[in-house]
Amino acid sequence: MKAVVIEEPNRLAVKQIADPTPNASEAVIKVEACGLCGTDIHVLRGEFAPTRYPIVPGHEFSGEVVAIGGDVRNVKVGDFVAVDPSLFCGRCRQCRAGRFNLCENWNAIGVGSANGASAEFVAVPSANAFPLPPDLPLHWGALVEPLSCAVHGLDMVDVKVAEDYLIYGAGTMGLLLAQLAKDTGASRVEMVERNPKRHDLAKRLAADRIAVSADELERPRGWDVVIDATGVVPAIEDGIRRVARGGTFLMFGVANADATATFSPFRIYNDEIKIVGSMAVLHSFERALSLLAKGVIDCEAMITNRFKLDDYLGAIDTFLAGSGLKVQVGPA
Repeated sequence: MKAVVIEEPNRLAVKQIADPTPNASEAVIKVEACGLCGTDIHVLRGEFAPTRYPIVPGHEFSGEVVAIGGDVRNVKVGDFVAVDPSLFCGRCRQCRAGRFNLCENWNAIGVGSANGASAEFVAVPSANAFPLPPDLPLHWGALVEPLSCAVHGLDMVDVKVAEDYLIYGAGTMGLLLAQLAKDTGASRVEMVERNPKRHDLAKRLAADRIAVSADELERPRGWDVVIDATGVVPAIEDGIRRVARGGTFLMFGVANADATATFSPFRIYNDEIKIVGSMAVLHSFERALSLLAKGVIDCEAMITNRFKLDDYLGAIDTFLAGSGLKVQVGPA
């Protein structure tokens, strides 16, 4: 089969490799669509410690089940599925506590040591495959994984009805979070996005107001929930300053591992501000699929670019340029 293979950091090739075959508990998926995200860039650059090379990248994907192992009962050949890429040991202290995303032996399809879906076919644990509704466009299924990350993010916020939100970044994840916040009963959703070309879509999808700086939004008392979906230190530092007394700051964007941010510990204490992180997926994939099927997310607006596997580098360039939202690759 044809696949994108990252041989080592900063060196990839599109080439023929062996077709996957399922073990007793696996399913082989014929890939329809695979989304790109910032983690893929970290994998390509060698900045993601769990990755072992060579590896086929790609952890946001959907497709058709074309083969199953002898013990598989939850899916069958011909099913169209979205796949949770999370792989965990089930034995460590974090797993025993139900915090599988913090597994001490954490792994993931396309990110750790298991080949991913930037290929024609991919083998996955059948338990990670979730059938899609028959009327859902198959390539939309690749949005379930990023949406499940956003669902887990709002879980960490401990959402309350009628709170005010400020979200930094109107890229894919920021807009997914904004649409979710609206659906869960936010009073207002406001956004900060330095690229004015993204403002109109953000307002159409979820934003009550959007500006290039929080100063322009003029809210002296701050917001109940502030979310960083950029991973950029100046945005993080500015966002923490904008949290209302008793409010919550969600660190959702992925900053560099060596990045540091400055904030006032006294204000965190005095205003009882809660700072929480959100890493990947936890008990949220199936709920994200339900929300997608319900129409909470405007999938058509979110998926803006599609590339063939042979033009994987072009997909990377488009992603890095920020000229669209969700960039997908696929065999056809």
